Amino acid sequence: MRLTTIQQQDCLILYDADSLCDAAGSHQIQPALFTASYWQRRGRITGEAPGRGNSLFVKPDPDCYQEWVIRHYLRGGLIARLSRNQYLWMGRERTRAFAEMRLNAHLFERGLPVPRPIAAWVSRHGLTYEAALITQRIPGARALADCLNDQQISKDALKALLIAVGRMIRRFHDHCLDHVDLNARNILIDSQHKPWLIDLDRCRLRRPGEWKKANLNRIESSIHKFDPSVSVTPLLQGYRKTA
Repeated sequence: MRLTTIQQQDCLILYDADSLCDAAGSHQIQPALFTASYWQRRGRITGEAPGRGNSLFVKPDPDCYQEWVIRHYLRGGLIARLSRNQYLWMGRERTRAFAEMRLNAHLFERGLPVPRPIAAWVSRHGLTYEAALITQRIPGARALADCLNDQQISKDALKALLIAVGRMIRRFHDHCLDHVDLNARNILIDSQHKPWLIDLDRCRLRRPGEWKKANLNRIESSIHKFDPSVSVTPLLQGYRKTA
């Protein structure tokens, strides 16, 4: 990947030059790419991701099967009452979008199952900023949470799936990734039953420590939240590579 940064007035964009360029006939690298109105005018919005309503699915090229996910950074909880999309400016490389873009690119280049990052956008407003991220959509994927509640998935198939998820988590841990929000919504399963990890916001690379156990406890709690009857033993077996 060739990550490049451009600035347009108060906006900064970090993008993968291999995925997006200024060549004639392509989408110009501009802040408008990160807005719903840009894609609405072109009739390219194909859907919306569940959650806080901050992610859109768009089709950048009508003649290509590839889709993008545009996710704006939004706050949750009580602090959202004060500001839903503004964050404290501490330099461009410490913005949530730039940090996630670079981490995502680092993992993607090492062959780990994360979506390909396309571009990150930051708009500064004095002491604050707002931001968004574009990644490539994984075709046919759905959240692990939805698979847990799918009556058409047999117990044996679910067990195999959880083993694969455990192995995936172990791969990321072996590469020192601490995923601070490891839950059943942030693990996607594609049409080939391969798990992918998404939403690397605030995640980081760390030396081995107790955070690995905390990650496993978090995904266990998340799975039981969606279906208390599901055993996480297969996931732990996959993680320990004993299955």
